[in-house]
Amino acid sequence: MKYCKQRTIALLTVLLLAVSFCMTGNAELATCVDWAGSVSLDMQSETAKQEVTVRTFVDGDTTHFDVPLTISPNGKLEARYIGINTPESTGRIEEWGKAASRFTKEKLASADSILIESDSETWNLDSTSVRYLVWVWYRPAGETAYRNLNIELLQNGLALGYNAGGNRYGDICQAAIAQAQANKLHIYSGEKDPDFFYGDAIELTIKELRLHPEAYEGKKVAFTGIITVNHNKAVFIEDFDEESGLYFGFTAFYGNNMSAGGLDVLHVGNEVRIVGTVQYYEKGQSWQVAGLNYRMMKPNDPGNIQKLSEGHEPAWTEIDPETFWQSAVIEDESYPFACLALDTSVSMTVKAKLIEANPDGLFCLECSDCGEDSVKVYTPPLYDETGRMLSAEDFETVVNEERGITTSKIIRVHGIVSRVNDESCIRVYTQEGITFLD
Repeated sequence: MKYCKQRTIALLTVLLLAVSFCMTGNAELATCVDWAGSVSLDMQSETAKQEVTVRTFVDGDTTHFDVPLTISPNGKLEARYIGINTPESTGRIEEWGKAASRFTKEKLASADSILIESDSETWNLDSTSVRYLVWVWYRPAGETAYRNLNIELLQNGLALGYNAGGNRYGDICQAAIAQAQANKLHIYSGEKDPDFFYGDAIELTIKELRLHPEAYEGKKVAFTGIITVNHNKAVFIEDFDEESGLYFGFTAFYGNNMSAGGLDVLHVGNEVRIVGTVQYYEKGQSWQVAGLNYRMMKPNDPGNIQKLSEGHEPAWTEIDPETFWQSAVIEDESYPFACLALDTSVSMTVKAKLIEANPDGLFCLECSDCGEDSVKVYTPPLYDETGRMLSAEDFETVVNEERGITTSKIIRVHGIVSRVNDESCIRVYTQEGITFLD
Protein backbone atom coordinates (compact mmCIF):
# COMPACT_ATOMS: atom_id res chain seq x y z
CA MET A 1 0.00 0.00 0.00
CA LYS A 2 2.85 2.36 0.84
CA TYR A 3 4.42 1.78 -2.61
CA CYS A 4 1.08 2.45 -4.35
CA LYS A 5 0.68 5.77 -2.54
CA GLN A 6 4.22 6.86 -3.39
CA ARG A 7 3.67 5.94 -7.03
CA THR A 8 0.43 7.92 -7.19
CA ILE A 9 2.01 10.98 -5.58
CA ALA A 10 4.96 10.79 -7.95
CA LEU A 11 2.65 10.56 -10.95
CA LEU A 12 0.65 13.60 -9.84
CA THR A 13 3.85 15.55 -9.29
CA VAL A 14 5.09 14.65 -12.77
CA LEU A 15 1.76 15.68 -14.26
CA LEU A 16 1.87 19.09 -12.60
CA LEU A 17 5.45 19.71 -13.68
CA ALA A 18 5.14 18.54 -17.28
CA VAL A 19 1.82 20.02 -18.42
CA SER A 20 2.05 21.99 -21.66
CA PHE A 21 -0.26 22.83 -24.53
CA CYS A 22 -0.33 21.38 -28.04
CA MET A 23 -2.46 21.78 -31.12
CA THR A 24 -4.77 18.99 -32.21
CA GLY A 25 -5.57 18.22 -35.82
CA ASN A 26 -8.63 20.44 -35.45
CA ALA A 27 -6.50 23.38 -34.26
CA GLU A 28 -8.13 23.15 -30.81
CA LEU A 29 -6.08 23.54 -27.65
CA ALA A 30 -5.71 20.30 -25.69
CA THR A 31 -3.82 19.56 -22.47
CA CYS A 32 -0.67 17.61 -23.29
CA VAL A 33 2.06 16.11 -21.14
CA ASP A 34 5.48 15.15 -22.35
CA TRP A 35 5.33 11.79 -20.63
CA ALA A 36 8.55 10.54 -22.28
CA GLY A 37 10.49 13.39 -20.69
CA SER A 38 8.59 13.41 -17.41
CA VAL A 39 9.93 10.08 -16.17
CA SER A 40 13.57 10.09 -15.05
CA LEU A 41 16.19 7.43 -15.63
CA ASP A 42 17.29 6.33 -12.15
CA MET A 43 20.86 5.07 -12.47
CA GLN A 44 20.79 4.01 -8.81
CA SER A 45 17.83 1.63 -9.14
CA GLU A 46 18.23 -2.15 -9.00
CA THR A 47 17.36 -2.69 -12.67
CA ALA A 48 19.90 -3.98 -15.18
CA LYS A 49 21.20 -1.19 -17.42
CA GLN A 50 23.68 -0.87 -20.26
CA GLU A 51 24.79 1.89 -22.58
CA VAL A 52 24.59 0.57 -26.16
CA THR A 53 24.95 1.46 -29.81
CA VAL A 54 22.60 0.45 -32.61
CA ARG A 55 23.65 -2.47 -34.73
CA THR A 56 20.46 -2.78 -36.78
CA PHE A 57 17.18 -0.86 -36.98
CA VAL A 58 14.34 -3.34 -37.47
CA ASP A 59 10.99 -1.61 -36.88
CA GLY A 60 9.21 0.63 -34.41
CA ASP A 61 9.46 -1.68 -31.40
CA THR A 62 12.46 -3.86 -32.23
CA THR A 63 16.12 -2.84 -32.50
CA HIS A 64 19.36 -4.82 -32.41
CA PHE A 65 22.05 -3.29 -30.19
CA ASP A 66 25.76 -3.90 -29.77
CA VAL A 67 26.41 -4.93 -26.16
CA PRO A 68 29.37 -6.31 -24.14
CA LEU A 69 30.06 -10.03 -24.43
CA THR A 70 29.18 -10.36 -20.74
CA ILE A 71 25.54 -9.71 -21.70
CA SER A 72 25.40 -11.61 -25.00
CA PRO A 73 28.01 -14.12 -26.30
CA ASN A 74 27.87 -12.69 -29.83
CA GLY A 75 27.81 -9.06 -28.74
CA LYS A 76 24.29 -8.51 -30.09
CA LEU A 77 21.13 -7.95 -28.09
CA GLU A 78 17.85 -8.17 -30.00
CA ALA A 79 15.65 -5.75 -28.10
CA ARG A 80 11.85 -5.87 -27.94
CA TYR A 81 10.49 -2.68 -26.39
CA ILE A 82 8.56 -3.28 -23.15
CA GLY A 83 4.92 -2.24 -22.89
CA ILE A 84 4.28 -1.40 -26.53
CA ASN A 85 3.37 -2.91 -29.87
CA THR A 86 3.91 -0.83 -33.00
CA PRO A 87 2.17 -1.68 -36.30
CA GLU A 88 4.08 -4.05 -38.59
CA SER A 89 6.52 -2.79 -41.22
CA THR A 90 8.84 -5.76 -41.87
CA GLY A 91 6.47 -8.49 -43.09
CA ARG A 92 2.84 -7.67 -43.65
CA ILE A 93 2.64 -3.88 -43.75
CA GLU A 94 0.11 -2.21 -41.43
CA GLU A 95 -1.15 1.35 -41.17
CA TRP A 96 1.32 3.64 -39.37
CA GLY A 97 3.94 0.86 -39.28
CA LYS A 98 6.38 2.74 -41.50
CA ALA A 99 5.84 5.93 -39.52
CA ALA A 100 6.62 4.16 -36.23
CA SER A 101 9.73 2.55 -37.69
CA ARG A 102 10.92 5.89 -39.07
CA PHE A 103 10.24 7.63 -35.72
CA THR A 104 12.37 5.12 -33.78
CA LYS A 105 15.21 5.29 -36.28
CA GLU A 106 15.27 9.09 -36.32
CA LYS A 107 15.35 9.38 -32.52
CA LEU A 108 18.11 6.82 -32.01
CA ALA A 109 20.23 7.73 -35.04
CA SER A 110 20.58 11.34 -33.85
CA ALA A 111 21.07 10.57 -30.14
CA ASP A 112 24.28 11.34 -28.26
CA SER A 113 23.76 8.29 -26.06
CA ILE A 114 21.45 5.26 -25.86
CA LEU A 115 20.85 3.17 -22.77
CA ILE A 116 18.69 0.07 -22.32
CA GLU A 117 17.07 -0.93 -19.05
CA SER A 118 15.46 -4.19 -17.98
CA ASP A 119 12.27 -4.19 -15.90
CA SER A 120 14.14 -6.05 -13.16
CA GLU A 121 17.67 -6.71 -11.98
CA THR A 122 18.21 -9.32 -14.74
CA TRP A 123 17.96 -9.27 -18.54
CA ASN A 124 14.68 -10.99 -19.47
CA LEU A 125 13.74 -12.77 -22.71
CA ASP A 126 10.35 -12.47 -24.37
CA SER A 127 8.19 -15.41 -25.52
CA THR A 128 10.46 -16.03 -28.53
CA SER A 129 13.40 -16.78 -26.20
CA VAL A 130 15.52 -14.70 -28.58
CA ARG A 131 14.61 -11.07 -27.95
CA TYR A 132 15.18 -9.22 -24.68
CA LEU A 133 12.48 -7.04 -23.15
CA VAL A 134 13.89 -3.58 -22.48
CA TRP A 135 13.14 0.05 -21.91
CA VAL A 136 15.03 2.17 -24.41
CA TRP A 137 16.37 5.52 -23.26
CA TYR A 138 18.10 8.04 -25.49
CA ARG A 139 19.75 11.39 -24.86
CA PRO A 140 19.05 13.83 -27.71
CA ALA A 141 22.02 15.65 -29.20
CA GLY A 142 23.15 18.55 -27.03
CA GLU A 143 20.87 17.67 -24.08
CA THR A 144 21.66 16.24 -20.66
CA ALA A 145 18.52 14.26 -19.82
CA TYR A 146 17.44 10.91 -21.24
CA ARG A 147 14.02 10.33 -22.79
CA ASN A 148 12.07 7.06 -22.68
CA LEU A 149 11.43 5.97 -26.28
CA ASN A 150 8.85 3.31 -25.37
CA ILE A 151 6.67 5.94 -23.73
CA GLU A 152 7.35 8.48 -26.47
CA LEU A 153 5.97 6.08 -29.10
CA LEU A 154 2.85 5.63 -26.98
CA GLN A 155 2.28 9.35 -26.42
CA ASN A 156 2.61 10.01 -30.15
CA GLY A 157 0.00 7.40 -31.03
CA LEU A 158 2.53 5.27 -32.90
CA ALA A 159 2.16 2.22 -30.67
CA LEU A 160 -0.56 0.32 -28.86
CA GLY A 161 -0.08 -0.72 -25.26
CA TYR A 162 1.08 -4.31 -24.73
CA ASN A 163 0.89 -5.31 -21.06
CA ALA A 164 1.51 -1.62 -20.58
CA GLY A 165 0.17 -1.45 -17.04
CA GLY A 166 2.07 -4.34 -15.51
CA ASN A 167 5.60 -2.96 -15.54
CA ARG A 168 7.94 -0.47 -13.93
CA TYR A 169 6.54 2.58 -15.72
CA GLY A 170 3.01 1.22 -16.13
CA ASP A 171 1.14 4.30 -14.84
CA ILE A 172 3.06 6.58 -17.20
CA CYS A 173 2.40 4.21 -20.12
CA GLN A 174 -1.32 4.21 -19.42
CA ALA A 175 -1.40 8.00 -19.17
CA ALA A 176 0.51 8.35 -22.46
CA ILE A 177 -1.95 6.02 -24.20
CA ALA A 178 -4.97 7.89 -22.85
CA GLN A 179 -3.50 11.19 -24.01
CA ALA A 180 -2.79 9.91 -27.53
CA GLN A 181 -6.36 8.60 -27.74
CA ALA A 182 -7.80 11.91 -26.50
CA ASN A 183 -5.77 13.89 -29.04
CA LYS A 184 -6.51 11.37 -31.83
CA LEU A 185 -2.89 10.94 -32.83
CA HIS A 186 -1.85 8.63 -35.69
CA ILE A 187 -3.25 5.18 -34.81
CA TYR A 188 -6.20 6.82 -33.03
CA SER A 189 -6.74 9.59 -35.59
CA GLY A 190 -9.24 7.85 -37.84
CA GLU A 191 -7.27 9.37 -40.73
CA LYS A 192 -5.50 7.58 -43.55
CA ASP A 193 -1.80 6.87 -43.19
CA PRO A 194 -0.01 8.65 -46.09
CA ASP A 195 2.63 5.87 -46.15
CA PHE A 196 0.02 3.11 -46.53
CA PHE A 197 -1.71 2.20 -49.78
CA TYR A 198 -5.40 1.48 -49.34
CA GLY A 199 -6.83 -1.12 -51.67
CA ASP A 200 -7.63 -4.79 -51.96
CA ALA A 201 -3.97 -5.86 -52.18
CA ILE A 202 -2.10 -7.34 -49.23
CA GLU A 203 0.68 -4.91 -48.29
CA LEU A 204 3.93 -6.73 -47.48
CA THR A 205 7.69 -6.68 -47.94
CA ILE A 206 9.70 -8.52 -50.58
CA LYS A 207 11.35 -10.47 -47.75
CA GLU A 208 7.98 -11.77 -46.57
CA LEU A 209 7.00 -12.71 -50.11
CA ARG A 210 10.33 -14.42 -50.82
CA LEU A 211 10.25 -16.49 -47.63
CA HIS A 212 6.57 -17.49 -47.85
CA PRO A 213 5.43 -17.33 -51.50
CA GLU A 214 3.10 -20.33 -51.17
CA ALA A 215 1.07 -18.48 -48.53
CA TYR A 216 0.18 -15.80 -51.08
CA GLU A 217 -0.36 -17.92 -54.20
CA GLY A 218 -3.32 -16.58 -56.17
CA LYS A 219 -3.57 -13.51 -53.92
CA LYS A 220 -3.13 -9.88 -54.87
CA VAL A 221 -0.14 -8.33 -53.11
CA ALA A 222 1.71 -5.02 -53.07
CA PHE A 223 5.35 -4.31 -52.21
CA THR A 224 8.06 -1.74 -52.90
CA GLY A 225 11.65 -2.01 -54.15
CA ILE A 226 14.25 -0.94 -56.71
CA ILE A 227 14.08 -2.22 -60.30
CA THR A 228 17.45 -3.71 -61.28
CA VAL A 229 16.80 -5.40 -64.65
CA ASN A 230 14.03 -5.22 -67.27
CA HIS A 231 14.11 -8.31 -69.49
CA ASN A 232 11.65 -10.26 -71.61
CA LYS A 233 8.57 -8.33 -70.38
CA ALA A 234 9.48 -8.78 -66.72
CA VAL A 235 11.38 -6.78 -64.14
CA PHE A 236 13.48 -7.80 -61.16
CA ILE A 237 12.89 -5.82 -57.97
CA GLU A 238 15.03 -5.89 -54.83
CA ASP A 239 14.79 -4.38 -51.35
CA PHE A 240 17.21 -4.27 -48.40
CA ASP A 241 16.15 -5.88 -45.12
CA GLU A 242 17.89 -4.22 -42.20
CA GLU A 243 17.16 -7.02 -39.73
CA SER A 244 19.03 -9.70 -41.70
CA GLY A 245 21.39 -7.38 -43.56
CA LEU A 246 20.39 -9.05 -46.84
CA TYR A 247 18.71 -7.98 -50.05
CA PHE A 248 15.56 -9.83 -51.08
CA GLY A 249 14.22 -9.88 -54.62
CA PHE A 250 11.20 -10.86 -56.68
CA THR A 251 10.11 -10.93 -60.33
CA ALA A 252 7.16 -9.00 -61.75
CA PHE A 253 5.87 -10.02 -65.18
CA TYR A 254 4.09 -7.20 -67.04
CA GLY A 255 3.46 -8.90 -70.40
CA ASN A 256 2.58 -7.41 -73.78
CA ASN A 257 -0.11 -4.91 -72.89
CA MET A 258 1.67 -2.50 -70.58
CA SER A 259 1.13 1.13 -71.61
CA ALA A 260 3.92 3.62 -72.29
CA GLY A 261 3.20 5.27 -68.95
CA GLY A 262 3.49 1.94 -67.19
CA LEU A 263 6.77 1.16 -68.92
CA ASP A 264 8.11 4.48 -67.70
CA VAL A 265 7.23 3.41 -64.14
CA LEU A 266 9.08 0.11 -64.68
CA HIS A 267 12.32 1.77 -65.78
CA VAL A 268 15.55 0.36 -64.32
CA GLY A 269 16.69 2.46 -61.35
CA ASN A 270 13.19 3.44 -60.24
CA GLU A 271 11.87 2.76 -56.76
CA VAL A 272 8.40 1.37 -57.42
CA ARG A 273 5.31 0.01 -55.80
CA ILE A 274 4.30 -3.22 -57.51
CA VAL A 275 0.75 -4.58 -57.35
CA GLY A 276 -0.02 -7.97 -58.82
CA THR A 277 -1.13 -11.56 -58.28
CA VAL A 278 1.32 -14.19 -57.00
CA GLN A 279 1.83 -17.24 -59.20
CA TYR A 280 4.39 -19.98 -59.83
CA TYR A 281 6.00 -19.78 -63.26
CA GLU A 282 6.77 -23.38 -64.17
CA LYS A 283 8.99 -22.69 -67.17
CA GLY A 284 11.12 -20.25 -65.25
CA GLN A 285 11.12 -22.43 -62.13
CA SER A 286 10.33 -19.41 -60.00
CA TRP A 287 7.63 -17.39 -58.26
CA GLN A 288 6.49 -14.10 -59.75
CA VAL A 289 3.71 -11.55 -59.60
CA ALA A 290 1.66 -10.92 -62.73
CA GLY A 291 -1.38 -8.92 -63.76
CA LEU A 292 0.27 -5.54 -63.34
CA ASN A 293 -1.84 -2.50 -64.28
CA TYR A 294 -1.24 1.17 -64.93
CA ARG A 295 -4.22 3.50 -65.40
CA MET A 296 -2.84 6.77 -66.72
CA MET A 297 -6.00 8.70 -65.89
CA LYS A 298 -5.86 7.48 -62.27
CA PRO A 299 -2.15 7.48 -61.36
CA ASN A 300 -2.88 7.28 -57.61
CA ASP A 301 -5.22 4.31 -57.90
CA PRO A 302 -4.04 1.80 -55.20
CA GLY A 303 -4.32 -0.95 -57.83
CA ASN A 304 -1.73 0.78 -60.03
CA ILE A 305 1.98 0.21 -60.19
CA GLN A 306 3.58 3.48 -59.07
CA LYS A 307 6.96 5.18 -59.32
CA LEU A 308 8.07 6.43 -55.91
CA SER A 309 11.52 7.79 -56.81
CA GLU A 310 14.24 7.37 -59.44
CA GLY A 311 18.01 7.34 -59.98
CA HIS A 312 18.84 4.25 -57.89
CA GLU A 313 21.57 1.67 -58.61
CA PRO A 314 21.31 -2.11 -58.19
CA ALA A 315 22.93 -3.40 -55.00
CA TRP A 316 25.39 -5.68 -56.82
CA THR A 317 26.04 -7.52 -53.56
CA GLU A 318 29.63 -8.73 -53.57
CA ILE A 319 29.85 -12.52 -53.19
CA ASP A 320 32.19 -15.42 -53.95
CA PRO A 321 31.34 -19.02 -54.88
CA GLU A 322 31.64 -20.15 -51.26
CA THR A 323 29.22 -17.46 -50.08
CA PHE A 324 26.77 -18.43 -52.83
CA TRP A 325 26.22 -21.83 -51.23
CA GLN A 326 26.52 -20.85 -47.58
CA SER A 327 23.41 -20.93 -45.39
CA ALA A 328 21.89 -18.23 -43.23
CA VAL A 329 19.25 -18.47 -40.49
CA ILE A 330 16.18 -16.31 -41.07
CA GLU A 331 13.13 -16.55 -38.81
CA ASP A 332 14.64 -19.67 -37.17
CA GLU A 333 14.93 -21.45 -40.53
CA SER A 334 18.16 -22.17 -42.40
CA TYR A 335 18.30 -21.21 -46.09
CA PRO A 336 21.14 -21.30 -48.64
CA PHE A 337 22.18 -17.81 -49.65
CA ALA A 338 21.32 -18.70 -53.27
CA CYS A 339 17.68 -19.22 -52.23
CA LEU A 340 17.44 -16.12 -50.05
CA ALA A 341 19.08 -13.96 -52.72
CA LEU A 342 16.94 -15.21 -55.60
CA ASP A 343 16.15 -12.36 -58.05
CA THR A 344 18.67 -9.99 -56.43
CA SER A 345 21.70 -8.37 -58.09
CA VAL A 346 25.15 -9.76 -57.25
CA SER A 347 28.78 -9.29 -58.32
CA MET A 348 31.46 -11.98 -58.37
CA THR A 349 35.07 -12.23 -59.56
CA VAL A 350 36.19 -15.73 -60.56
CA LYS A 351 38.29 -17.78 -62.94
CA ALA A 352 35.72 -19.12 -65.39
CA LYS A 353 35.61 -21.49 -68.29
CA LEU A 354 33.04 -21.69 -71.06
CA ILE A 355 31.40 -25.11 -70.90
CA GLU A 356 28.55 -24.51 -73.38
CA ALA A 357 27.96 -22.01 -76.17
CA ASN A 358 24.59 -21.90 -77.90
CA PRO A 359 24.29 -18.93 -80.28
CA ASP A 360 20.48 -19.22 -80.17
CA GLY A 361 20.27 -19.42 -76.38
CA LEU A 362 22.64 -19.12 -73.45
CA PHE A 363 26.34 -19.28 -72.79
CA CYS A 364 27.15 -21.32 -69.70
CA LEU A 365 30.27 -20.40 -67.76
CA GLU A 366 31.55 -22.24 -64.72
CA CYS A 367 34.09 -21.44 -62.05
CA SER A 368 37.19 -23.47 -62.94
CA ASP A 369 38.89 -23.68 -59.55
CA CYS A 370 36.03 -23.64 -57.03
CA GLY A 371 35.58 -27.38 -56.53
CA GLU A 372 32.26 -28.21 -54.87
CA ASP A 373 31.49 -24.48 -54.62
CA SER A 374 31.39 -24.01 -58.37
CA VAL A 375 28.70 -21.61 -59.60
CA LYS A 376 27.30 -21.63 -63.11
CA VAL A 377 26.87 -18.29 -64.85
CA TYR A 378 24.45 -18.06 -67.79
CA THR A 379 24.79 -15.22 -70.27
CA PRO A 380 23.45 -14.29 -73.70
CA PRO A 381 25.93 -15.07 -76.53
CA LEU A 382 28.96 -12.83 -76.04
CA TYR A 383 30.87 -11.04 -78.82
CA ASP A 384 34.15 -9.21 -79.16
CA GLU A 385 34.52 -5.67 -80.54
CA THR A 386 34.57 -6.99 -84.14
CA GLY A 387 31.24 -8.77 -83.72
CA ARG A 388 32.78 -12.27 -83.51
CA MET A 389 31.04 -14.59 -81.08
CA LEU A 390 33.39 -15.63 -78.28
CA SER A 391 34.53 -19.24 -78.00
CA ALA A 392 35.99 -21.44 -75.28
CA GLU A 393 39.50 -20.29 -76.23
CA ASP A 394 38.59 -16.69 -75.45
CA PHE A 395 38.14 -17.69 -71.81
CA GLU A 396 41.61 -19.23 -71.57
CA THR A 397 45.07 -17.80 -70.92
CA VAL A 398 48.15 -19.64 -72.21
CA VAL A 399 50.53 -20.29 -69.34
CA ASN A 400 53.11 -22.44 -71.17
CA GLU A 401 52.71 -22.78 -74.92
CA GLU A 402 55.38 -25.47 -75.27
CA ARG A 403 53.79 -27.68 -72.67
CA GLY A 404 50.24 -26.82 -73.75
CA ILE A 405 49.19 -25.43 -70.36
CA THR A 406 46.29 -23.00 -70.20
CA THR A 407 44.24 -21.57 -67.38
CA SER A 408 40.87 -19.88 -67.15
CA LYS A 409 40.73 -16.12 -67.41
CA ILE A 410 39.53 -14.02 -64.52
CA ILE A 411 36.15 -12.43 -65.19
CA ARG A 412 33.96 -9.95 -63.36
CA VAL A 413 30.27 -10.91 -63.26
CA HIS A 414 27.29 -8.60 -62.67
CA GLY A 415 24.09 -10.65 -62.71
CA ILE A 416 20.87 -11.78 -61.07
CA VAL A 417 20.59 -14.86 -58.83
CA SER A 418 18.33 -17.25 -60.75
CA ARG A 419 17.27 -20.85 -61.36
CA VAL A 420 18.16 -22.71 -64.57
CA ASN A 421 17.60 -26.45 -65.06
CA ASP A 422 16.39 -26.66 -61.46
CA GLU A 423 19.74 -25.37 -60.21
CA SER A 424 20.71 -22.10 -58.52
CA CYS A 425 22.94 -19.96 -60.72
CA ILE A 426 23.65 -16.40 -61.83
CA ARG A 427 22.03 -14.95 -64.96
CA VAL A 428 23.73 -12.12 -66.84
CA TYR A 429 21.40 -10.25 -69.17
CA THR A 430 23.74 -7.95 -71.09
CA GLN A 431 27.17 -8.10 -72.71
CA GLU A 432 28.35 -5.51 -70.15
CA GLY A 433 27.63 -7.95 -67.34
CA ILE A 434 30.85 -9.86 -68.14
CA THR A 435 34.25 -8.13 -67.96
CA PHE A 436 37.62 -9.79 -68.57
CA LEU A 437 40.17 -8.71 -65.94
CA ASP A 438 43.29 -10.23 -67.53
